[in-house]
Amino acid sequence: MESILQVRDLVTRFYSVDGVVHAINGVSFDLYEGETLAIVGESGSGKSVTMMSLVGLIPRPPGKIEGGQAILSGGDMAQDLLQLSEDELRQVRGGQIGFIFQDPISSLNPTMTIGQQIAESITEHLGFSPLEARSRTVELLRYVGIPDAERRFNNYPHHFSGGMRQRVMIAIAIACRPKIVIADEPTTALDVTVQAQIVDLVKHLQEQMGMAVVWITHDLGVVAGMADRVLVMYSGTVVESAPVDDLYENPRHPYTIGLLKAIPRLDEKGEAGTERLESIKGAPLDLLQELTLCPFAPRCPYAFDRCWQEVPPLIKVGVQHAAACFYDVEKGRPRDGI
Repeated sequence: MESILQVRDLVTRFYSVDGVVHAINGVSFDLYEGETLAIVGESGSGKSVTMMSLVGLIPRPPGKIEGGQAILSGGDMAQDLLQLSEDELRQVRGGQIGFIFQDPISSLNPTMTIGQQIAESITEHLGFSPLEARSRTVELLRYVGIPDAERRFNNYPHHFSGGMRQRVMIAIAIACRPKIVIADEPTTALDVTVQAQIVDLVKHLQEQMGMAVVWITHDLGVVAGMADRVLVMYSGTVVESAPVDDLYENPRHPYTIGLLKAIPRLDEKGEAGTERLESIKGAPLDLLQELTLCPFAPRCPYAFDRCWQEVPPLIKVGVQHAAACFYDVEKGRPRDGI
């Protein structure tokens, strides 16, 4: 499987009146053709900022990318997204990388019909005539499950339900057959039934089009049946990376273990048939401070002296499995030789 996106040592800062927010602190990962990579972590962990940094969607100022590379490969050509101009990034967004946002009602233009908004992307990136773009848009609306697509072309966003608006956002994201689609918590505002429909739709489209999907979520339970690999983020760092089955069966970072213990499971029952869930005590680090220790140390039951003195690197703990932790939770003691 070929890597189509290689991110290395991404650093993003936000300059505020209160000081410098160290939002992203040296994030690295690869994305492979046709795979689904889930990025999970609690609010403020840097999931969305990481991906938005890559495609030029963080507000500048106050945001600033201060280091790293993001090499997007395509055929014989590779380009560093972090070195592109705004005009060049605009061609990448929608053309090679599609984005499905969390809240479609604030992402869609209320003064334009949904047909115009989809056709606009097709015209800009593919050079279609207005008639060709309309035909392609109607086809896309049918493809994502919008009934009576020819008539709905002329409807405005407020004419659609939340689930239907999200389907429109998906149509915009895939309109130009991108290599990568980034889905930023696209089911958060939807009810459970509609959430399942949107997840199934994205999986179906991925199988049909062969695109890679980055699925951003705060809920590890959502990705169990859809992701190939998982990145767990905490305080702007990647603390664990693993194939999805390996992560669930053998988590190796205390934060990941804590997240999994907070998920209801049907196969584990407590007294009187009730499920026992655990919370992670404490609060994340203040990101106004530069990271000089393990970000999870203040909340970690296994933290020892070294954890308060150094930022642990990602350490290989299995096949395609790495964890940023000085403590070996499997052996119950600090790691040797690190």
